[in-house]
Amino acid sequence: MSLPARITAALIVGFARAVTAVRGEWRDIAPVPGQRIYFANHNSHGDFVLVWTVLPLALRSRARPVAGADYWLTSKLKSFIGKDVFNALLIDRNPETRTADPVAQMSTALTNGDSLILFPEGTRNTGQARLLSFKSGLFHLASKKPEIDMVPVWIENLNRVMPKGALVPIPLICTVTFGAPIRLEAGEDKADFLARAERALLTLAPDEKN
Repeated sequence: MSLPARITAALIVGFARAVTAVRGEWRDIAPVPGQRIYFANHNSHGDFVLVWTVLPLALRSRARPVAGADYWLTSKLKSFIGKDVFNALLIDRNPETRTADPVAQMSTALTNGDSLILFPEGTRNTGQARLLSFKSGLFHLASKKPEIDMVPVWIENLNRVMPKGALVPIPLICTVTFGAPIRLEAGEDKADFLARAERALLTLAPDEKN
C-alpha cells in the first residue's frame, strides 16, 4: 500500500471510530490469523468500512471487500479509496455489461490467499425486514471453496448513523458481531445452505429469537 493510501486508511479508520465508537464482538470464534469469508448484512455503503475497521491488523491487511464497480468507479476519489486504500474486489453487478464471472473473481482472490468481506443480500436493505433473501453467489462460492470458513457478521446501527440521503453522519455506537463459522455440508443443496446462512446471521442480531 502506498503512503497516501496508508494515510487515507488511517484517517478513515479514525473517523469511523470517532463517529460510531465501533466495537467488534467475537462469539464462538476468535480473531486469529487465517483465511475467511466474512458475510454480513447490508444497510449502507459504509458497512465494509466498519467490518474492516474492527478486524485486527493481521486480518485486515488481507481482507478484501467485495463491492460494486458501478459505485466505486464513478469518481477518482472513490476509485482511489476502493482500489488503493481497501484493495476492494470490484464486481460489475450488471449481467448485461460484465465480462467476468463474479464468483470466479472471488474464487481467484481466495486462491491467492485473500479473505473476503461480502454482502449476500446483493443490495442495500433500506426496508423494514431485518434481512433480504440471500443471492445464490454465496452458495456457489461455498461450493468452490468448501474448505474456507464462512463467518457471519452482523452490523448494528450503521443505517441510523448514515441514513440514505444523509450528508452528515449522526454519532451513534455501532457494533460488529462475528459469529460461529459455517461451511457447506456434504450433499447440502442451495436452498438449505442459504437458509442456514441466513439463520446464522440473524442469530447475531439483537433481540432476534431465531
